[in-house]
Amino acid sequence: MSVQLTDIQRAQNRLAGESVARETPIETSRTLDRDTDARIFLKMEHLQRTGSFKTRGAYNKLVQLEDSDGGSSVDRAIAASAGNHAQGVALAAAETGLEATIVMPTNAPQSKVDATRDYGADVELRGQDFQAAMDYAQSLVDESAVFVHAYDDPDIVAGQGTLGIEIVDQVSDVDTIVVPIGGGGLIGGISAAVAELDPSVRVIGVQAEDAATVPQSLQKGAPQTLDSVQTIADGIATGGISELTYQLIDRHVDEVVTVSDTEIAHSIRYLLERTKQMVEGAGAATVAALLSDQVDVAGETVVPVLSGGNLSATMLQRTLTHELTYRQQLVQLRVRIIDEPGRMSSISSIIADENANIRNVSHERAVDELKVGEAYLDFRIETSGGQHTQHIIQAIEDAGYEVTRLN
Repeated sequence: MSVQLTDIQRAQNRLAGESVARETPIETSRTLDRDTDARIFLKMEHLQRTGSFKTRGAYNKLVQLEDSDGGSSVDRAIAASAGNHAQGVALAAAETGLEATIVMPTNAPQSKVDATRDYGADVELRGQDFQAAMDYAQSLVDESAVFVHAYDDPDIVAGQGTLGIEIVDQVSDVDTIVVPIGGGGLIGGISAAVAELDPSVRVIGVQAEDAATVPQSLQKGAPQTLDSVQTIADGIATGGISELTYQLIDRHVDEVVTVSDTEIAHSIRYLLERTKQMVEGAGAATVAALLSDQVDVAGETVVPVLSGGNLSATMLQRTLTHELTYRQQLVQLRVRIIDEPGRMSSISSIIADENANIRNVSHERAVDELKVGEAYLDFRIETSGGQHTQHIIQAIEDAGYEVTRLN
């Protein structure tokens, strides 16, 4: 059970002219070129219908179930997913005339649950993680249904591999392709295509540090799994790869690196500010790898795959809060005061005079170190950065107050 270039080319023919998937564009970024000392061409797969590459494999799988009369040997497609595969299967099922039941973890982003239902699928929320959802989904399969695995299926991998053909066609002088890894279907397909189209092209895989199974799998010579995963990149939080994708990675992928959630968060913000693209954690992981010290691409032509754009509003808020804190633009200050009327107004005026905005403020009186009649005022304020923050602290101290920065 493996995937060859001919399988991927057949998948590309099935996708040609269909509304279910399209050839996504390539965009450049002078800022990324400067920061990596390379020529960067972003593969904008987050602009794909459903917001990720997953539709490619799902459609390639389901369309082959149709018989010569346009009917199908099954009535329903069943899948388990944290979000992107769910939407891909839901759309592919609708396009091929099948019903769809998608099992998602109970903590799946609501935006992805809603989007999956909008494509016509029945959604069941089961389990706290992907594996629990997978176990339940597989129990639903009977003779009238087909299970659509997110990555452990040659048809799925071949569909995802059409991205590899597109990249080589669009960037003919590509030296390195950087691909996120969850279950390995995307990098397995891309690397299988590129290995035959142009063996000189280097393929680098990227995993989230707290969901990384591939480095250990390659070291031990067999797929390894994690009991639990925790990462903001939910699209690659599978906790394991399959024998199929392990073999493809082992055979065709040149290097695998890991990035932290902090690096992924930086990359999400970087892409939003510098390229005006909102990309979810899985897709941003490729740019995070390029901005880290782990990958040397100086002087090369590089294509990082932005694999998905389904970033929930909640995760976007968490990420931006983290980034504003990291850049000292969201600051928490604790000011020790005599607990009497007018103190809050006085300090608020100082902050306002320094052109900072107060998000919220609270009194803290139940602290052992405080003397009787004292209190803390905890301010959360917005500043323009570290230097501005220091000016504000200095101004409050010059007014006779003791100030501690809490974050």
